[in-house]
Amino acid sequence: MNVSMVAGLLGGLALFLYGMQMMSSGLEAAAGNKMKGILEKLTANRFLGVAVGAGITAVIQSSSATTVMVVGFVNSGMLTLQQAVWIIMGANIGTTITGQLIALDVGIIAPFMAFLGVACVVFSKKPKFHYCGQIVAGLGILFIGMEMMSTAMLPLRDSAAFVNLMTKFSNPLVGILVGAVFTAIIQSSSASVGILQTLAIGGLIDLSSAVYILFGQNIGTCITAVLASIGTSRNAKRTTIIHLTFNIIGTILFTIVCMTTPLTAWVAGITPTNPAGQIANMHTLFNIVTTALLLPAGGILAKFAMKILPDKEGEEEDTYHLMYIKPLDTASEYQMGNSVIALNSIWKELRRMYRMTMENVGESFSSVVEKTDDKIGQILKNEEYIDYLNKEISEFISKIIVHENNEKDSAMVSAFFKISGNLERIADHAMNISEYARGMEEKNLILSEEAKEEVKHMKEISLSAMDLLQNLNIISQDKLKKVSEMEKEIDDITMDYRKKQLHRMHEKSCSGEASILYSEMLTDFERIGDHILNIGQELEAAGRA
Repeated sequence: MNVSMVAGLLGGLALFLYGMQMMSSGLEAAAGNKMKGILEKLTANRFLGVAVGAGITAVIQSSSATTVMVVGFVNSGMLTLQQAVWIIMGANIGTTITGQLIALDVGIIAPFMAFLGVACVVFSKKPKFHYCGQIVAGLGILFIGMEMMSTAMLPLRDSAAFVNLMTKFSNPLVGILVGAVFTAIIQSSSASVGILQTLAIGGLIDLSSAVYILFGQNIGTCITAVLASIGTSRNAKRTTIIHLTFNIIGTILFTIVCMTTPLTAWVAGITPTNPAGQIANMHTLFNIVTTALLLPAGGILAKFAMKILPDKEGEEEDTYHLMYIKPLDTASEYQMGNSVIALNSIWKELRRMYRMTMENVGESFSSVVEKTDDKIGQILKNEEYIDYLNKEISEFISKIIVHENNEKDSAMVSAFFKISGNLERIADHAMNISEYARGMEEKNLILSEEAKEEVKHMKEISLSAMDLLQNLNIISQDKLKKVSEMEKEIDDITMDYRKKQLHRMHEKSCSGEASILYSEMLTDFERIGDHILNIGQELEAAGRA
């Protein structure tokens, strides 16, 4: 193997990988937000999950990218572990599209595609055409890279040592290991399958030897998701275990089948003159059959992942989860007389949400005075958790409320729904206040000492108002009257502080930009009082029902 061959091989590989990365970036930029939106709204329907996983991966040309995205969504609580199973299965099917494209052998028009794409990137200022140019140019560069690799490797057909090395891959374990390691190094099964197809096109390896490398490549592609799961929640790590388990099971199954049946000869017979097509077809068959076989066992895969990585005491709070509303609390169970249990579970979840919201209110005002990044980071984390709880509680309530016939319980469920929404809004206002604190710190804006004292008083009065509704217990009309008086006090304080702020502005004892942020803060303070009163009214109404 001389220097020119090595140079051609490495140059072709560089172009191949760069073309794939360019195409993937263009596709992801063009459809990234839509992708994420689909994943976020995904239901637990396994067939829809597989279809979405396959579709997104076919678009962005990378099962690794889809899996990494899924790991992120599981980590944030947007997807459950069960939903992740279906998307991962679909991703494995979608990634086979690259191999099928390569098998079409459009290398002749590759330079024209590259030129057209680059022209769009260079001369077009519209983002839409720019992304399309990236996609077309990436595809063209990918094929040019393959052509370079194929040309560079042609002389290897006459090398006895190289041919001998390739024939050793008839040993399944060696082939699987080589495929897994190589794919793990370059972190792309699409790219490694493309390189394998290049070897086959050059006559350097036949399908009977290539299949085992191909199966190993499916295992090696999991390394990207494994790396992405470092430092994430336990459920996110379980997602990578499911991905790895899926491909290991498929590899074991297909290795046995290929060793004991004429499957390899049958696949080769479909496209006898197209070695790249043979590999692409086996790759597609591997993933479709494995998905079809494991689709009914998705729940078992999730449970297996939980066995490998069981929950640890003290670690559960790191992930978004419902602590009291359990899967058993379904609408059908609710109809069977378990309304008391369901209501109690909602109540407990709302109390968790209330504590987080109250903490955020206090910390948000403190962040304005103390200006600590640690507080703002915790406020953001709590805010995202509160949004998650509001979504999950509201969805559960919407499922059971139609089955509630008891008037008192129906009123309670309706009150819980409104309370959850009001808590989420209070948390939003607290988040706004922390953002003002961040903005002042970034721009080095300083509030006057008088304004700081007012912020401390806002914190005190807000927490006192929320404390009147501690634990969200049913309240009497007398208690509601106190809450109403507190809300009126918040309105009066807001009006008074606005006048004082105007006075400070006239005296030029504070900057104009800081005054604007302070004024916005007063608006959020007043809104917090409004939502606290709304919660009090719902608790009192539920008690009268």
